[in-house]
Amino acid sequence: MKSILSLFFFLCLISCQKAEKQEIITESSESEWQVLFNGKDLSGWTPKIHHHEVGDNYANTFRVKDGAIEVNYDGYGDFEDRFGHLFYEKPFSSFHLAWEYRFTDQFLESAPSYTFRNSGVMFHSQAPETILKEQDWPISVEYQMLAEEKEGEPRPTGNMCSPGTDIVFEGIIDERHCINSSSPTFRWDEWVKAELIVFGDSIVHHLVNGDTVLTYSFPQIGGGVANRFDPEIKVDGTPLKSGYIGLQSEGQGVLFKNIQIREL
Repeated sequence: MKSILSLFFFLCLISCQKAEKQEIITESSESEWQVLFNGKDLSGWTPKIHHHEVGDNYANTFRVKDGAIEVNYDGYGDFEDRFGHLFYEKPFSSFHLAWEYRFTDQFLESAPSYTFRNSGVMFHSQAPETILKEQDWPISVEYQMLAEEKEGEPRPTGNMCSPGTDIVFEGIIDERHCINSSSPTFRWDEWVKAELIVFGDSIVHHLVNGDTVLTYSFPQIGGGVANRFDPEIKVDGTPLKSGYIGLQSEGQGVLFKNIQIREL
């Protein structure tokens, strides 16, 4: 009996030590957040917009307003499929990314209808300088952001989309371009806190307002949707261990703020 009690207390001690160690790791990690957007200008960020060269911020699509990165189309005529992305200068592999977003009431009627109250953040993307002028989408994985389109109809946010990539969902490579999360639906003018927790080419978690709403694994190059890319870049089956982070513009006005990351 004494030996059993001794074993019990030993296991409890080990468990407490692990919990304490985990708490220390968490507290230490929380102090390592890096701010990616300084709230003042687009230093460290590079635009790549379809039909335009890398670095050409066509019609001032990406700009800073009141401490947020704003996607704005007031300098556009027709949209003409000018799908754009604003890339951070440094690639990441395993990381915890957090940001806040909300949509604006600006939408270009000449943009595809599916882009209404729709935007996203790309990760594990190819480098912006490798995206060809007439390539529509970067080979990447997307944290898709949506807002309510019709009152009373569910439209979750924090979904996954896969331009030029594949992921494993529920044990198999899922051929759907987008997979919905379990999040609630938000109004277009609500600020939403979004988070991505990514472990290289292993596990990916999407969070919305602190809740995990989607988990999948093994991001890799593959699939369709992306067009007119350099074939040397798109080698299907290649694990996506790291890549660039990009904020999306696709016809819908949107604001991004409090963008920060910590490496895992």
